Amino acid sequence: QVQLVESGGGLVQAGGSLSLSCAASLPTFSTYGMAWFRQAPGKERENVATITWSGPRTYYADSVKDRFTISRDNAKHTVYLQMNSLKPEDTAVYYCTAERYYSVGYFHGNYWGQGTQVTVSS
Repeated sequence: QVQLVESGGGLVQAGGSLSLSCAASLPTFSTYGMAWFRQAPGKERENVATITWSGPRTYYADSVKDRFTISRDNAKHTVYLQMNSLKPEDTAVYYCTAERYYSVGYFHGNYWGQGTQVTVSS
């Protein structure tokens, strides 16, 4: 059974940093593109950062560019999201997701984690 388990969420003041991790029980993890989505109350789910399986290449939403960094460690089957200069509008539940052989375009996500709450106070 495939599991994606996020960790690292919490409460932080505006301007602070948080680092999220997502451990994936995917035997062929290196063949999966990975992404972080977020969803705030009353808003649609938003793709904030993506990393391809090959290259790898990274993509970011304009709202987080130059503040967030996505990375992966294939040996540990883990993807990370380093979040700096956090703003109150970054408050949301953050989800990790995986899509096999993802390289470009819309990230559909074959598997999803349960989410971790990030709250940024002003």
